[in-house]
Order: sequence, then structure tokens, then C-alpha cells
Amino acid sequence: MKRLAVFLLLVTSAPGSMAASENLPLDSVYINLSDKASLQRGARLFVNYCLSCHSAAYMRYRRMAKDLDISEELLKENLMFAGDKPGDLMRTTMPADYAKNWFGVVPPDLTLIARVRKPDWIFTYLRSFYLDESSPSGWNNSLFENVAMPHVLYGLQGNQRLVSKNGADNGKPVFTLEKAGTMAPEEYDNAVRDLTNFLVYLGEPVKLDRYLLGVFVMLFLGGLLVLSYLLKKEYWKDLH
Repeated sequence: MKRLAVFLLLVTSAPGSMAASENLPLDSVYINLSDKASLQRGARLFVNYCLSCHSAAYMRYRRMAKDLDISEELLKENLMFAGDKPGDLMRTTMPADYAKNWFGVVPPDLTLIARVRKPDWIFTYLRSFYLDESSPSGWNNSLFENVAMPHVLYGLQGNQRLVSKNGADNGKPVFTLEKAGTMAPEEYDNAVRDLTNFLVYLGEPVKLDRYLLGVFVMLFLGGLLVLSYLLKKEYWKDLH
């Protein structure tokens, strides 16, 4: 069941706090677009926690299902809601004027978010929410201060408090878990990694194909170089 929640609301912070967040160290995330199981889990998280408010309007359900080895039956049963059809684009059902009224801004499309923000930023951001009673949503984020987005994954991660913004030896924020979620910390990190992996896929679905094509091109050019060298030797052998 879809949850009406804002995900990755990246355009409501003040410029000053935005600049400050850029200087914070980021956690590294391993991205593997050939890991279909991870991408499938990430797609499930995206549909259930993100798509109610955010679109991925440059991706079609059927294309996603084909790329991730998801049958059309499972696609319709688990990843499509609100009367969508397999050939439809992955658009949110939330009207823009409603979103503007409720959140103060229309949640951005997330198709290219991983290309704009980069995977490490997204991974860190989704693990950096903490309780803040002074915030309208009750949440804040150490990487993106005063962000308007609430912590939509709190049921999985739990509720954490910010102990220090840069109290760790590596300069990273320190949190304490006040209330556990349905996932252990390591499980939550893996879930966020799956979601980040899926967002990277959304930004460039043919990335692996591009890499493979690049290998073939380099092999072709290498072979052409050898043939060109042999041809050059044949033409010039009588002059040496």
C-alpha cells in the first residue's frame, strides 16, 4: 500500500544551509547495477514510499519490469497501484496544487536525482534524519538542514536523535537511536543501499549496455590498430 509521504524534497532549504551541507563528509555506498535482486528491492521501496508524492516520469513500468527481470504479473500485483497500466509512465497521483498547499513546494521528479546528487549523497541523506520538535514536520536532516521532507522511512529505521553534528573522529554527525524501527541498523543500511541503487538505475537504465558497448569499441579499435600497423609495414618494407 502506498504511503502518502514526501521523499527527497531537495528544493526547500535555504541557500546558506544548503552550502553548509555540501562540506559534510559523505558515507560511501557500493552501487552494482548488475545486482537485479537489489534493484528489485529498491523498486519496491521506491513504489511504496516515494511514488505517492514523487514521479519518475521518464521511466515506464514495463521498461522497468523488463530491465529488472520482473514478470508482468508481479509488476501489476506488487508495483502498480491506482489503476496504472504497464505502459504508463511512473507518475505520482498527487495533484501539484495539493502538494504545493501541503508542503509548500511541488516534490521534484526523481528520475535523474542520482545523476544530480550522486549516490553517496543520497545514501548519506537517507540515513541522516533525526527528531527535531522545532521543525514543522518534526524531523530534520544533518546533511540537509531545515529540509521540508519528513523522515518517511522512520518505521524502518526508527527514531534517532542528533548528539553532535561533527562529534565523530571523521567529522561525521553522531546519532543515538531513541526508538528502534522494524529493521536493525545494518538491515536499514542495506535497504537504503538498495533504494539508492534503484535511483542510480533510473538515472541511466542503459549504463551497463553503454559499458559493454565501450568494451567492444575498444576491442575494435585495438584490432584496427594492429591491422593498420601491419599494413604500414607492408607498404614501407621496400624502403627499408
